[in-house]
Order: sequence, then structure tokens, then C-alpha cells
Amino acid sequence: MLLPPETWLTQAPLEPLHLDWLTDAGVEVAILRLDLIDPLISGNKWFKLIEHLKAADHAGAEGIISLGGAHSNHLHALAAAGKRFGFSTVGLLRGHPQETPTVRDLQAFGMQLHWLGYGGYRARHEAGFWQPWQTRYPTLHPVPEGGGGLPGALGCMPLRAAVCAQLQGLGWNDYDGWWLACGTGTTLAGLVLAEAGDHPVYGALAVPDDHGVVQQVEMIVQEAGAVDAVYELVDASRGGFAKVDPLLLDFIDQTEQAGNFPLEPLYTGKALLALKQQVEAGRFAQGTRLIFIHTGGLQGRRGLKSKN
Repeated sequence: MLLPPETWLTQAPLEPLHLDWLTDAGVEVAILRLDLIDPLISGNKWFKLIEHLKAADHAGAEGIISLGGAHSNHLHALAAAGKRFGFSTVGLLRGHPQETPTVRDLQAFGMQLHWLGYGGYRARHEAGFWQPWQTRYPTLHPVPEGGGGLPGALGCMPLRAAVCAQLQGLGWNDYDGWWLACGTGTTLAGLVLAEAGDHPVYGALAVPDDHGVVQQVEMIVQEAGAVDAVYELVDASRGGFAKVDPLLLDFIDQTEQAGNFPLEPLYTGKALLALKQQVEAGRFAQGTRLIFIHTGGLQGRRGLKSKN
């Protein structure tokens, strides 16, 4: 399995955010533009995949089998990587067959799709879930939903070094914490491990409690044996998974015009709006400096447009 170069992090600039609500509060935020690293294998998705791909390569696997929904950024990045680097991919999808821009891409990239229904997909955390699929696809390496688990978190740890290497360009000597959207909690867990207690990591939960993010982060931290885990999860789901509302959409529109960078409504848009609300509530003192991660996922905007 041919793996992409890990130098992709050099394609992710750290840029200052110039937004009125930050200026008014005296809070500085720099955005790590992971959305710019690649047009298809975008955002944090590659970093969550890299250790899984290494494990598959080490095991002599011919490809990857993983899970996601009909608009999954994870499956989109995985399928694109499989096509580009020549390994097989299989996707186990939530719900019943439907056609979305993402699903059309998965098929075009050569991913074999299986629709599990909703009950079948809920069983993904149960013991024995993978056994029949590994029997059916013995040459493929299974990867959890969203590239999760400790391997996914380990792949995200270099994000800290990438930011530290660019601080001087902002005129910063240090920063006071991280802020990012959470879908599985894997990227947050990787940053928590990388920080080892040096800076807090704030995760804006873009999904409801029943998605198990809290448990996922705790499991990864415990499995890694981390003793200095400083993080906090903030509800940013706005009422449920994939829920959007006029306030969120207006905020995204205004921010894109003012900040000159794209957002999407399921993760980065929700996370930045949650940060605005926390800043305006006085959560962060004047002079605070935060790193906001743009986790990509812009391909998912097409699914939202297709619903409207």
C-alpha cells in the first residue's frame, strides 16, 4: 500500500482570524487551515487515517474497510486515498441506499458499498460486529468509524508541532488552548496526548451525547496511559446530528464574507459559532490566544444544498 507523504502538514497554514467579535473581546484566534492540504483527502481525515494505513501495510492488507454515513467526510477521504494510492476500499454505510454527492464520489473512487440500515449500523460497537465482514473481506484491514481509536489519535499528534512551528510568523510566543469541532473525538484526543497537560483542548461537540464522543475520548486517553489530560467538551450540536438552523447559516455566511475562508455547517461552522458564544459570554479573558482547527469536510456542503 503506497502511503502519501507526511509532509502534507506543510500545506496547512496558520492564519490569524480577523473578526469583529474577537476584536471586541480582545481575544486572538489563529486558524489552522487543514482544509487546504488536499482537494479530496482534506482536513483532519488524513491524519486520523495515517496510523491505520501503516498498520494495514504492516499486516500485508490489500485495503481498508470502514464505516460512515451518506455524507461521510471520512469515507470520502478514504475512498479518494484508495483510488490515488492504489488500495481497495469498502464502506459500510448507515441507513438505506440513497444517492448523495458523497455517495456518487465513493462509487466513482471505486469503493464497494454496503448499506447496513439503521439498526445494523447501531451494532457497530457490539462485540463480534466485525467478524462476518472480516470473513467476507479477509484481505482488508478494519478501521473504526471516522478513523477513530488510539491509532487515529496518534496520527493527529503532529498537529501540535505544526502549529508551534508557525507561531513565530504570527508574532506569538505561545498560545492558551485549542478549539475544534468533535465528531468522534479522535482529533481532540490526539491533541490531548500531544499536549500532555501543557495547554487545554476545547472540543465543540457537533453531535449529540448518544454518539459516544465522551466515552471515545476517555477510552483513548486511558489506553494511551495519559496522566495529564486537560480537555473540555462543549455542546455545539444545535439540537442533533446534522441539524442546522437560520442562526447558524447566517453566521456562516457573515463569517465567510468577513474572514475570507470557507466553512461547512455540520462541524467547523458549529464549532466557530460555539466559540463566538463562549467568547461573548466572557469565558476567555482579554489577551487569550487560541488555535482553531479547520477540520475540512467542505465536500459535505453539497449534501446540504441538495436537501434545500
